[in-house]
Formats: sequence, C-alpha cells, structure tokens
Amino acid sequence: MVQRRELLRGALGALAAAAVAPPGESAKAQGSVQEQGVPFTRDGLLARARDFLKQPFAAPSAELPDYFARLTREQFEATELLPEARVWASERKNFTIEPLLRGWVYGAPVKIFLVDGGKAELLRPASQQYSFGSQKPPDRLPESAFAGFRVWPSFAAGQTAPGAACLQFLGANFYRAKAAGQRKWGVTARGLSIRTADPGEEYPVFREFYVETPPAGEDTLVIHALLDSASVVGVYTFTLRTNEATILDVELTLLPRVELDHIGLASLAGASFFTPLDQRRLDDIRPAASEMNGLQIHTGGNEWLWRPLSNRNSLQFSSFIDANPKGFGFLTRNRDIAAYQDDDEHWEQRPSIWIEPHHDWGEGSVQLVEIPSESELNQNIVAYWRPKDRLAANSEKKFAYRQFWCWSPPTRPPLAVVSAARSGRGALPKHRRFVVVFSGEALGDPARPPAQASLSAKPGSFLKLHDEFDPASKTHRVVFELDPNGETFSELRLELKVGEEKVSESWIYRWTL
Repeated sequence: MVQRRELLRGALGALAAAAVAPPGESAKAQGSVQEQGVPFTRDGLLARARDFLKQPFAAPSAELPDYFARLTREQFEATELLPEARVWASERKNFTIEPLLRGWVYGAPVKIFLVDGGKAELLRPASQQYSFGSQKPPDRLPESAFAGFRVWPSFAAGQTAPGAACLQFLGANFYRAKAAGQRKWGVTARGLSIRTADPGEEYPVFREFYVETPPAGEDTLVIHALLDSASVVGVYTFTLRTNEATILDVELTLLPRVELDHIGLASLAGASFFTPLDQRRLDDIRPAASEMNGLQIHTGGNEWLWRPLSNRNSLQFSSFIDANPKGFGFLTRNRDIAAYQDDDEHWEQRPSIWIEPHHDWGEGSVQLVEIPSESELNQNIVAYWRPKDRLAANSEKKFAYRQFWCWSPPTRPPLAVVSAARSGRGALPKHRRFVVVFSGEALGDPARPPAQASLSAKPGSFLKLHDEFDPASKTHRVVFELDPNGETFSELRLELKVGEEKVSESWIYRWTL
C-alpha cells in the first residue's frame, strides 16, 4: 500500500549560513557505470536500457549509514537543501533543482545527472549545502546520497509563489506534482505499476535521472529517467511546463524482461479516509477527509463517467472496459473548506490530476482498486490503464500521455455534473438512502423540458425515487433508497435524461455492506 508523505513541510529553524560550491563544480562521477562529462542522448539511454535487459536484475541496496537510518519522520522532513545551493539558483533559469537526501523510509539511492551541451555530469552533495534542523549534521554524506529531487519554478519567472515546489520524484518510481497556489501535495503517480494488488506485485525503481539544463528564459524542463525491475526496463522522458496548471508530457519505452500480462499505465494513488457516502468515522468533526472526490473517465465512445471513491470494509476491484480512452483522472471538485473543516490538511487545496493519451491505446480498461484503510495517511485508492494485450518478453513498446496537475481539468463534460452525493440509513434497517445532486448551466434553461432521473441497481432494487429540480440554482437533486434484497453489494448507475437524450454525466457507485 502506498503511503502519502507530506515531506519537508513547514518552516525550518534558523539556517546556518554556509559557503556552497556551485553545482557544476561539485558534480562528480559515482562508480564506474558513468563517467563525468560523458555524451548523453535519449537514444543512448535507450541503448543503455537494452544493456540492462541483458543482465540479471539486482535490486538497489536500501541500506543506509547509521545517521540516516536513525532519522525519524520529523527529522527527515527537517532536512533541506539550502535554497542558495539548489541547482541553477544563481542563474537566470525558470527552474531550480533540489536533490533530496536518503533517509527514514527512503533508502534506495538514485543517480542524478545534469545534461548540458550534450554532456552528462553526476551531481554529488556536500553536507554544508544542507540544513539538518535541530540535528547535528553528519560528518560526511554517503557517496550515493540522493533518494530523489524536487523541481522549483523560479520566483523570477512569475510561475508560482515562493516556497512552492511543483514536482517531486521520491521513492521507487513515484512522483507527484501540484499547480500554482496549491499548498499541499496530494495524489501520487507511478511511472509504471505491475500486477497491482495481485500476487507478485512489483514496484519498479527509477535508477537514474538526467535533467537537461534549460536555456535562460525557457519555460520547459526535460527530465529523462531509467526504470528497472525484475520484469521490465524502461526509458522515460518527462517534459514539464508550469502555468496555472503543472503539465507533464510523459513518453516511455518499455522493454520487458518477461511476458507481462498486467501492467498499469498512468497509475495514480490517493487517500480517501471517509466521505459523505461512507461515513465510517462518525465521531469526527470533519465531514470528509479525502485527497480527491472521484474518478472521472471520458471513454473512447465519448461517454462521461463519474465514480465516487470510498474507503471500503473489504478490498474492491472495478474494471471499466474501453478502447482508446480520451482521458481519466482523480478530481477534486469541491474546493470549499466547509466541505472538509480541516485547517491542517486542507483537502480542498489538493491537486486534481487529469490524463490524456497522446495516441490510441487500443483495448483495455481503467482499473480501480479500493483498499480498506485505518489511516488518512494511506493512499488507499489506485487507478490505472491496463492494456488488454500482453507485452512480449524482449519486445519494445512505446506509450505517451499528458498529465494535468491542476485545480480543474482542461476538458470537462458538456453536461450536468455531480456536485454532491450523500448516503445514510434508510427507512428500513437494511435500506440505504442516497441523495445525488447534479449541477450545470443547462439545468437553468427555462425553455428546456425538465430532465428525468434514470436509475438502475444490480443486484437490488430502488424505491421512493423523487426529483427536486431548481432552475434558479441550476441543480437537480435525486433522492432514492436502495433495497439490496439481501445482497452484500449493488452497482448503482444514475443519469439525467430528456427523452432519450442524456443531459448529465453518469454517476456510477458500488454500494457494499
């Protein structure tokens, strides 16, 4: 289970001033695999991946020096690179890079190279570049000191407020981003998931990163990565752009070591502790605690689906079969703090993430996994695209997609959307009552005939269905009760129609006992 870590948050204590060597001067080759200042191209990295494919997989050692192995979460979060020591901090770039040290649960090392003029140089840290909070600094840093890195938009570029990193790679093949003005990290993405929630699930690792030095004033940043695991090797290129949204174009080439029948592309994980649909924590002052409100899917057949997410009592799998999906993602629609009442976590400020394939992905399915959780720190909801076709061993397969880390996605249903949903005890002990609210401009058109709710429950049946249509607020409330007829689950589907014309997205929800 992936766990969300709010890393390096809060103001640090007084930072000791230190003379910092420019990153270019402190770069030094580690080991014999790569030499300092060697030529770099993406084709060369792909050739390197093919060489990896010929060798048995060896997991990177996560063993840490005692100083870093003993760090608590709070001590790890208090470790920070001094702002003036970030890569390109003294140059007129639109981005700076903050290498993150290993420690706490992040033991596996990664190599970070800077690419300039077609040459790659390996970054190596110096202890005087870092503040360790109230901890005494270590005598020295290990040769392989980095666990990942953050990208900061330059304040001079006017992209984000100071103190707001926009992208972070940290741990295995995990990364996350956020948009301008968002205070909290949220959903975590994976470069690749393998056999998620199945026996033998793998967590591939990014072993090496190659960050291209951008020209002065350039508003894009290109990052290459080498991924490795027991089952596959991969080459990734991330092209980052920042504005109101943080946009990542992801291009990848996978080279399977073995036949792969269950991979996850554009894999996402987020925390959903409780919502108005699954009020398992009744003795909580907050109405909800969730990093996202639902899974949106825009199918290849141009249908819009909205699936609320729940912290279940038992492990749940859902599969939305499709061909050539137009997009999917975890969205936060409710941006009102009153919907969460949490001044610490600020769930209303978490990023939405929307994914659009750059090409036809063929047949497959959007997979949704809902994992029971007893902590709001656990990212217990997972979604990804699972191709129908297997990937043959020793083949090469390319994929590409765009991620929008944003306040609201660039593509939205041209229909009424679900703005709220609640459930609770029904009139009879085994019944559940639901209220679903649709909102949209079309619902306020007095010339348009009133929409009717179209509802199905399988298995089970519904009763006491009634609508409350309010043109003034452009909303349509649907209230119904579910009788599961003794079953432990029911698949619910609700949409608004005028005649045979659908005028809303489809609300899809699985009720479980």
